[in-house]
Amino acid sequence: MTRLTRLLTLGALMSGAALAQQPTKITFWNFLGGGDGARMKTLIDGYNDSQKKYQVQQTVLAWGVPFYTKVRTSTSVGQAPDLISFHLSRISGWAPENLLRPITTQELASAGLKQADFFPKLWQAANYQGKTYAVPLDTHPMILYYNKDIAGKAGLLDASGKLKPINSVADFTAAMKAVKDKTGAYGLAIENGPNSYMGWRMWVSMVAQQGGQIVKDNKVVAGEAGKKALTDMVNWFKAGYIQKNPDYPTSVAQFTTGKAAFMINGVWEVPTMVDGTKTKKLPFAYGVAPLPKFYGNQQNVWGDSHGFAIPNNAKNPIPADHVAGALDFIAYVQKNGVTWGQGGHIPAYLPVANSAQYNALKPNADYAKASASNVTYDPPGWYSGAAGPLEAIAAKYLPAAFAGQLSVDKALSMFENEANKLMAGRPKP
Repeated sequence: MTRLTRLLTLGALMSGAALAQQPTKITFWNFLGGGDGARMKTLIDGYNDSQKKYQVQQTVLAWGVPFYTKVRTSTSVGQAPDLISFHLSRISGWAPENLLRPITTQELASAGLKQADFFPKLWQAANYQGKTYAVPLDTHPMILYYNKDIAGKAGLLDASGKLKPINSVADFTAAMKAVKDKTGAYGLAIENGPNSYMGWRMWVSMVAQQGGQIVKDNKVVAGEAGKKALTDMVNWFKAGYIQKNPDYPTSVAQFTTGKAAFMINGVWEVPTMVDGTKTKKLPFAYGVAPLPKFYGNQQNVWGDSHGFAIPNNAKNPIPADHVAGALDFIAYVQKNGVTWGQGGHIPAYLPVANSAQYNALKPNADYAKASASNVTYDPPGWYSGAAGPLEAIAAKYLPAAFAGQLSVDKALSMFENEANKLMAGRPKP
C-alpha cells in the first residue's frame, strides 16, 4: 500500500467516523408561542445539550386550524415531521382516520415511561380503542382567579386570607352581589364577546357538574342540564355582575387593573399574575382556586391537554431510531416538567406533579390536583376539540344569549340545529 493510499484510506475512515458521530435529527412541529414557546425552547435546548445521540429541531407553526391543516396535509403525502404537539381533545377525531401512529407499551417502556406515571383522566384522553396515540404533557383547565383586596372588602376571605368555599350557583351569585354592593366592582371578568370560547368552556363545565352530557351518538343531548347552566350564566349578566361583550384581552385587563373581583380563565394566565406581582405592576394581591362546585359535590371543569404525538406518515414511515429519539425527548420533557409547569400548566407526569419542587410553585399548588382530577374535555368526535367546528358553532350562539340578543331557549335551539347538521356529516379533509 502506497503512502497516498494509506492517507486516503485513513481519511475515509476518519470521515466515516465523523458521520457516525452525527446525532439523529428529530423534526418536531409545534404550535407553542409566547411564554409556552420560550419554555419549550428551553426544554429542547436542554435536551440537545444533555446528550449527543439525538438532536431535536423544532418548527413553530400558527396555533389552531392552520397547524392541524398543515399536519394533516403533510401526513397524507408522506412529508410529516417525526413528532408534533397535539391537543388531546382531538384524539377521537384523528385516531379513527389513521392520522396518528400508535405508540406501544414496549416503546414507552424503552424510554422509561408507563401508564401509571400519568393522571388517569389524561391518559384516558390520549388513548382510543385500546391504543395509545399520544403522550400527555399537561392539562390546562379553567380556574378561578380572585382579587384579595376586593374580596376582602366584600367579606369573602377566611382568616388565612383565602377565598371562602363556594359550593353552589347561589354561593357564587351571593359573592358577586356582595362585591357589587360593597365595592362597586364587577363580580366576574370573563371573555364573552362575539365568537368567544370561554362561555362554551363554562357551559361544558357546568353541564358536566350536573352529571349531564352535551353530545351522544352525534346529536346534542344537553337538555335540562344545558338549559339550567346557560340560564344561570345569563342571570349573572342580567344582574350586572359581568360586563357584556369584552374580548379576551379586555377581560384579562379588566381583572388585572382591579375592576373585577374574580376572573375565570385558563391556567395559562398564571404567568401574567406571577410576573405582575414580581414587577409590582399588579395593583393588588391575588389568589387562585379550582373552578367552584356550582351543583352539588361534582367539581368538573373544562380543560384540554397538550401532548406529543407521532404522525402516521404511511407513505414514508418514521424510522425506528427516530421513534426512539422522539420518545427519549418526550421522557426528558416529562422529567423536567417543572419548567413547563411554570407556565401555569399542570404536569401530566405524576412523579413531577407530586414532587416537592412542583408543589413549591405558587400559586400552582392551590389548584393543580383538584383541577387535574376533575378535568372534562370537549365531547369526543371529529368535530370537537381545540379550534374545532363544534365549539365555533357554540361561540356564535352562547355569547348572543349573554348579550341579551337571544333568549336561552333560542340560543340553545340554534346551537343544537346547526351542531346536529354538522355532526351528521362526514369529517372534513
